[in-house]
Amino acid sequence: MKNSLQKGLMVFITMLCTSLIYSQDISGLVTDASGPLPGVSILVKGTKTETQTDFDGRFTIKNVGSDAVLVFTYIGLKTQEVSVGGKSTINVKMAQDQSQLNEVIVVGYGSVKKKDATGAVDMLSSKQFDNISATSPSELLRGKVSGVQVTQTSGEPGAGVSVRIRGNSSIRSGNNPLYVVDGVPLDGGDVSSGGSDVAGLGSSSARNPLNFINQNDIESISVLKDASSTAIYGSRGANGVIVITTKKGKTKVPTLTFNSSMRFSTMSGDFRLLNGDEFVAAGGPDKGSRSYNWEDAILRSGFTSNNDVSISSGSDSSNTRLSLGASSTDGIVKNTGIDKYTASFNNTNDFFGGVLKIDTNILYAGLKDQTTLISNDAGYIGNLIGTALYWNPTLPIYQPDGSYTFVAEDYLNPVQLLNAYDDHTQTNKVLGSVAATLKLGSHFKYKFLFGVESSNSVRKRQLLPTMKINSQDLIKNDPANGGIAKRGFAEISGISKFNKTIEHTLTYDNNFSDNVSLNALAGFSYYSYDTEGSNARGVGYVPEQTLLVDNIQGGIAQEFRTTSFKNRIELQSYFAKAEVTLYKNLIINGSIRADGSTKLGADNKWGYFPAVGAAYKIINSNDGALNDIKVRGNWGITGNQEFPVNSALNKANYGNGGSPQTVSGANSELRWETTTSYGVGLDFAFLNNRLSGSLDYYKRDTQDLIAPVPQATAQPGPGSNRSVNLPGNLINDGIEVALNYKIIDKDDMSWDFGINAAFLKNKMTNFGSVSLLAGGINGQGLSGANAEIIKDGYPLYTYFLYDFKGYDATGNSIYAAADGSDTGLGNADKKLLDKQPLPKINLGFNTSFKYKNLDAGVSFYGAFGHYLYNNTANAYFFKSALYGGRNVTPEVGSSPQNGSDPNSPSTKYLESGDFLRLGNLTVGYTFKGAFMDKIKLSSARLFVSGENLFVITSYSGFDPEVDTNKALNGVPSAGMDYLSYPKDKSFSVGLNVTF
Repeated sequence: MKNSLQKGLMVFITMLCTSLIYSQDISGLVTDASGPLPGVSILVKGTKTETQTDFDGRFTIKNVGSDAVLVFTYIGLKTQEVSVGGKSTINVKMAQDQSQLNEVIVVGYGSVKKKDATGAVDMLSSKQFDNISATSPSELLRGKVSGVQVTQTSGEPGAGVSVRIRGNSSIRSGNNPLYVVDGVPLDGGDVSSGGSDVAGLGSSSARNPLNFINQNDIESISVLKDASSTAIYGSRGANGVIVITTKKGKTKVPTLTFNSSMRFSTMSGDFRLLNGDEFVAAGGPDKGSRSYNWEDAILRSGFTSNNDVSISSGSDSSNTRLSLGASSTDGIVKNTGIDKYTASFNNTNDFFGGVLKIDTNILYAGLKDQTTLISNDAGYIGNLIGTALYWNPTLPIYQPDGSYTFVAEDYLNPVQLLNAYDDHTQTNKVLGSVAATLKLGSHFKYKFLFGVESSNSVRKRQLLPTMKINSQDLIKNDPANGGIAKRGFAEISGISKFNKTIEHTLTYDNNFSDNVSLNALAGFSYYSYDTEGSNARGVGYVPEQTLLVDNIQGGIAQEFRTTSFKNRIELQSYFAKAEVTLYKNLIINGSIRADGSTKLGADNKWGYFPAVGAAYKIINSNDGALNDIKVRGNWGITGNQEFPVNSALNKANYGNGGSPQTVSGANSELRWETTTSYGVGLDFAFLNNRLSGSLDYYKRDTQDLIAPVPQATAQPGPGSNRSVNLPGNLINDGIEVALNYKIIDKDDMSWDFGINAAFLKNKMTNFGSVSLLAGGINGQGLSGANAEIIKDGYPLYTYFLYDFKGYDATGNSIYAAADGSDTGLGNADKKLLDKQPLPKINLGFNTSFKYKNLDAGVSFYGAFGHYLYNNTANAYFFKSALYGGRNVTPEVGSSPQNGSDPNSPSTKYLESGDFLRLGNLTVGYTFKGAFMDKIKLSSARLFVSGENLFVITSYSGFDPEVDTNKALNGVPSAGMDYLSYPKDKSFSVGLNVTF
């Protein structure tokens, strides 16, 4: 017994000594082509032993066996495995991961490698846009992702951006995608209050709902385009989903980053009007001055300053990132701009050895913006751009005594209008979430998420009563005669939102063998969206009153009214999804979601949204000429609930006296809009992953389209424009192509090129005899006119116009009659044209080059196969306007049109909207090395960039990238251009420093 114990003790000591001999500490340096690389994860394969490289790219990992294998991973770089082999020092140089198929894309309730995706999904990482200046996160996608059209509808700082993924899926309901930020779905509404129309001055648009996000806080943007990836979002997935993930802390050693840039901007292009000599020569009245430039009256050079600082740190069980940012923009139109202050906080903590993980994400933004009277629905004299356009170039703005110039015609002096109008908005917004993830054994995880989106906005605007016309104290001599606001106006609008997200999910993940794996998820969610607002407005003040907006009732207003509203939307959902992988090559998944919404009546509250998808990897290899070939297909149903809250349920406003006023016209039988879609695709990578791309075909069929229909054609019930489910289908089908090629791939030099194109057709089918007029036209004498129609068998918003043929010998317009012959306006026939406002082709191509520390990038994008209606030209530029003293374009000045020919809507104002634009050009240089070490900096990058430097187009308006929403009877429009805020071109210089 004693000998046995001695022998056992000897064996134990021998094993212990062997372990001590063959276990060692490993140190080393990890670099990439640019130098030391902090934040690289190093894992001892098959264990939980892990560390990260520090600020200088160095690491130490303890008690590593001599036969161990170290796994080095970093986002965007190839994962490397290195055998220890008894070495105590291991240095690794990491290379770029050439295959975009290895990207990890954040999708609905999880993530997936692109090479394993069954649907059409794309992702942009921060490395692809950190060096690009953009006014909104959605603009970062422009020209970068196939099938995504991003239109900056206005050049105004902070203005909205239109985003369409695979076309329009609805007539009335919203067509913008669902945005999900750090797991919290945004409500998609306006973040601030818009100004209402006041006696012909027009309304003013609300702000971009993504303004609160600092671009430098974004880690990645994922775009989910088809049903297999969006159906898990159910009634909010029909327009696609954009998932934004913010940056987290990564390194053990604190890293401080500072970014600063300045942007200088001017109006893009040159809008040509007659100068003074040309104006008089063409027949305009000569007022004595010469060549007054309207641009000088209201435009200026724009300027933007951006500054932000962030600190990031981490440990084995915790990481934190904090950032602060400030930006200030002066727009190119005087008295416009926006100041923004942002903060973000991200923290992750692991407890009990990783059993429990708590994630906290908070974003804050404070915005102060100023705008002026630039409205898409103002009368012909109620818009600052319009007043400057029509101003007689032989008239000075000021008289010799310094007073404003007036004329006998019904004019507003553009500079006085600029100075007499004041419009400021203060907005505060917070988006926050806390998520707790609990491991339940080896295969289950439970996650609870609580998210809040809260915003408060107050808008104050006023037009001083000192504003004059015809040298009179009153804007209109007869205060009861309407028109422009009588003796000025003042308005205060407020809107508050509080949106709540609660989600419970349970995930099961198991690799049953090398050939079979299963990932499944089930969950429940509850969302509530509370909105309340108020408005107080006074019209008609004494001229001496100059602080109207802060004393609305104290200025003896001739008219005064207040309104308020409050509503709540609730959405309750049950959802599940599962994915099976067989033999590492065949992937099959499916999902189902049930949504119940309070926006619909009792019989139609619930909608059900299933989807299935499959993919098969024909080739899956990391080396050689053929690396990846994958085919995939999917089918699914998604919904759209972005219709007005009172479409199915009546609501009440509280007006003067506190009495409720019911808003009638609700349709309790209203049903969900649903979109059934299917698609097939091919993903590929060749030549050692240097050449990669994808090819997709899809078809989307939207049914139960919701649209406002005039009461004469609607179902029985109250209201003049009642929302109903229309018969028929809106069909979108298209092809998408994306190609990326690594032309040069060396340690000290690289050159990438990418191109993407999307081809789209859409058509209304089974619509019967129903026709909806769209594309309302503004202007003097144009009330009630329209340019578009929605009709069976035609593309959405097909143009419906008189066909202009030219002028007769007397200068009267000639149009086509029903039989095709030439005739005057009285016998002309409106025609359905083979022309539409939605582009048939969207194109983008990008290239980036790097040589040692020098980098450069160029981005182009364009749209083709569509037409724009130049409502501005229709409303302002014709011969009778010239003879009446208003300025016009050289084309009108030299035209044979006579002075009595009406400016009727026609194909005269329909122009090709095709364009190709240089979106961004950036050149940078990164300073690294011994000198930077001496001054205690990790790196410093100096860059210069240009945005919107030029555009190739035949369009005669301000800019071809325009989409003024000219709704008619509640039906939106597309391709309309009316008095939009001019876009700018800019030059930027900046510095990025890492300590």
